[in-house]
Amino acid sequence: MTVARTVELEGHIIDSGMMQRCFGVVMDLGGNFDVEEFDVGEHKDAESYCRMTVTADDEESLREILHELHQSGAHLSDPPDATLKPAPADMVVPQGFYSTTNHPTKVRYEGEWLPVERIEMDCAIVVEADGETGPRAYTKVLNAIEEGDLVVTDEAGVRVDPPERPRGSSGPFGFMQGGVSPERPSESLIRQIAEAIAETKADGGSVLAVAGPAVVHSGAGDALARLVREGYVDALSAGNGFAVHDLERGQYGTSLGMDVETLESPRKGHKHHIYTISRIIRAGGIEPAVEQGIVEEGVMYECVTNDVPYVLAGSIRDDGPLPDTVTDAVEAQNAIREQAHEADMVVMLSTLLHSVAVGNCLPSTTPVVCVDINPATVTQLLDRGSAQAIGMVTDVGTFVPKLAETLLDEA
Repeated sequence: MTVARTVELEGHIIDSGMMQRCFGVVMDLGGNFDVEEFDVGEHKDAESYCRMTVTADDEESLREILHELHQSGAHLSDPPDATLKPAPADMVVPQGFYSTTNHPTKVRYEGEWLPVERIEMDCAIVVEADGETGPRAYTKVLNAIEEGDLVVTDEAGVRVDPPERPRGSSGPFGFMQGGVSPERPSESLIRQIAEAIAETKADGGSVLAVAGPAVVHSGAGDALARLVREGYVDALSAGNGFAVHDLERGQYGTSLGMDVETLESPRKGHKHHIYTISRIIRAGGIEPAVEQGIVEEGVMYECVTNDVPYVLAGSIRDDGPLPDTVTDAVEAQNAIREQAHEADMVVMLSTLLHSVAVGNCLPSTTPVVCVDINPATVTQLLDRGSAQAIGMVTDVGTFVPKLAETLLDEA
């Protein structure tokens, strides 16, 4: 005896690969499908539609198939309201809770589809029946769950809409189809990234820069500082190490003891980073150090003087750390999450851990550019679900100055 359910696919399901992917899921998991209706879009901008019945040998097998189809954007043709169960305790979700993707998501509540606010991957969905403007649905990380929260369980009544690739390669974001490749012409890709940043700013959007210490160590700190000063960076996410490198560069001309200009290591240069940390602690933090005239240049200086908010997230290996560094991991996650939700475009510069951390907080609709000399950094970001990211495998010390030149000198 077999069991069956009917699912629907809508949108640009052919050229986006959705239909092929869904057919493959059914066959790979031992099921069968019967296409009942298939309407093909007759021109580039027209959407297609497919309705098919999926069959499996038993309920458990069918449930597994439907789960995978759901992740690919297929949805039940006769969806019920989402199943809601109260959280039994703080930070405890009901068994079988729905774990989110980073794609735009809706949940069905009392016959209506509610868009899920603040979507990001690996969260629970909470439905609030009596919000100020009516019922609403939003994500919560597990450590924010409160006893009694109505949590969505199972996938019935949940609809996921993965974003489709751009229609054509024109426009400032046309290059975002690219994925990862070290073989693309660097100058043309940098120009396209610059155009995307300029377009984001022209539309009133916010650009988040995620920076690692290599930005300063490679000599690109001045170029990033210039981008902050000229208004092309609206927020900065980094670690204690990046800020220390940047501040040391301003104090001593070195980065981790190495002269950024001559690439030489001056006598006692290895102590410069700890001397810098001590001086900033004595001043009371980065902003007081700027106000006291101790810090007069660099990325952190430009952030303070231009009111660009920054989050410095700590790690177990930090020296000091600086007074501005958020050492509580959960607090740092929440601060990064706020930055990510406000960003309209993200540029990640040579930092694996911060790139993945910020990427985990982003909806799949936010364009991401990840630049690193190590292709594994970008690959890991994509493998963890940030499929909207484009990777550029190159030296960040070359990339940032060229980006600044393209944005500012060639504008």
